[in-house]
Amino acid sequence: MRAGDGGMTPAPSSEGGHGKRRAGDTVFLGLSVGAGAFVIALVTLIGVFLLMQAIPALGKNEANFLTSSEWTPGGEHPRFGIASMLWVTVSSSVIALLLAVPLGVGVALFLTQYAPPWLQQPAAALVDLLAAVPSIVYGLWGALYFGFFIRDIGLQQFLNRALGWIPIFETPPGAAEVTSASTIFIIGIVLAIMILPIITALSREVFAQTPVTHKEGALALGATKWEMIRTAVLPFGKPGVISAAMLGLGRALGETVAVMLIVSALAPGAPWSFSLFTGGETFASRIANNAGEFDTPQKTGAYLAAGLVLFLLTFVVNAIARVVIERRKAFSE
Repeated sequence: MRAGDGGMTPAPSSEGGHGKRRAGDTVFLGLSVGAGAFVIALVTLIGVFLLMQAIPALGKNEANFLTSSEWTPGGEHPRFGIASMLWVTVSSSVIALLLAVPLGVGVALFLTQYAPPWLQQPAAALVDLLAAVPSIVYGLWGALYFGFFIRDIGLQQFLNRALGWIPIFETPPGAAEVTSASTIFIIGIVLAIMILPIITALSREVFAQTPVTHKEGALALGATKWEMIRTAVLPFGKPGVISAAMLGLGRALGETVAVMLIVSALAPGAPWSFSLFTGGETFASRIANNAGEFDTPQKTGAYLAAGLVLFLLTFVVNAIARVVIERRKAFSE
């Protein structure tokens, strides 16, 4: 019997079913370790495969792989680099993050702190429904409607006129004004909509776990509802929001189909700039767009080298997210 609970709750027995629990624990431990080892081995093998395939191509590359924006992987003098792909991938993902995090946190706070109980679940399900929409639907929507909508309302033109002195908002090289509906800026907005459910769902779960004593303590000291959120809910949920943002960033970095359909690829030899109002290709979209060129080991190795960089990029982002989650776990205990 446990002391202090009135003798009504039996203490865990060290006999009887102890042997069965041990057998069950042993089987579960073996399955868990096997599953974990399988995932680690799979990720390691993918990384090793990409590295082994990329090394021969990188050895023949006559351009700087990290700083060049050329992409001519074939022929006797291959020259290829990832500078433009890295810029388009990172810039579009950062735009998505800057838009999705404040909106996702705002929706999560509304659902957990302000919405009436009868509205919380339907509204949360509606937001989660965005995650079930296939990326090809987002791509078609962005290419056929949303891109032209953003162009016609003049948002890109306004940013170009107001902030054109900043390189990322300047007019694209060779263009008199911003007129394209297939830009990095537009795909950033579409990616923000795609990662919004991830950030909202995780933030909602974290905010809902804020200890009631923290919230009631703040209210008891005379804090308003917003002051209670600012001093109790947001500090408690901050690590979770950061980890949600990192997971959303990982999704944005690897998105392929929507980027392929919306952003226009630059012509070979076209001048390149930091402007967000021009086209380009991410790592994933360039590999997918040019899959037909995998006809020689040299070309295949060049694309796999780009894939290796994307692999490392997403690995680092997810590793950061896991570190933040572990810190939150320690904070909650």
